[in-house]
Amino acid sequence: MEPSFRPATKADASSLAVLVDIAGEGMPAYMWSTLAASGQSVLEFGRERAARDSGGFSWRNAVVAEIGGEIAACLVGYRLDDPYNLDGLAGTPEIVRPLVKLEAKAPGSWYVNVLATFPEFRRHGIGAKLLEIAESKGRASAAPSLSVIVGIWNEGAARLYRRAFYAPVAREPAIPFPGCPHKGDWLLMVKSLKGSS
Repeated sequence: MEPSFRPATKADASSLAVLVDIAGEGMPAYMWSTLAASGQSVLEFGRERAARDSGGFSWRNAVVAEIGGEIAACLVGYRLDDPYNLDGLAGTPEIVRPLVKLEAKAPGSWYVNVLATFPEFRRHGIGAKLLEIAESKGRASAAPSLSVIVGIWNEGAARLYRRAFYAPVAREPAIPFPGCPHKGDWLLMVKSLKGSS
């Protein structure tokens, strides 16, 4: 069955929260656990974040892929600021700082913040199709490039981005968090959008 793609709605917030945590390899759930109200589940907090009308992680910045009427994957992306202001870096949670530093190295790019597919829907080409949507959105926004950050341990994702002509341009050491199963660097990959401006 072929996937279909549509803009996300606020009603997709629960699925978006789970997919964001998949893409972030547990970091979102850890961050949400430090921010959730007493008695509030981590995923409920994530759902509330996804249901916001503003902010980078908002349903308004998301596209979902569906197979058989079921959400299979999502893309969350947006244009990064140019210039990118790092003045508030010291107030950013330590585990997020390497990611913010890398974002700052791709000012004005259309940033693929989240690209995630539920395990049972992988190997259907959905990720590649979502990257095509990201490129269309980047061109429509007149961004000079596309950018994405991937952990060097996530070889499958890095391979997907390389096949889509993203090239590594910078790296920062990942800072472990409780329950973090990985060690290594975060890698910023960029794809030029010649002719988009």
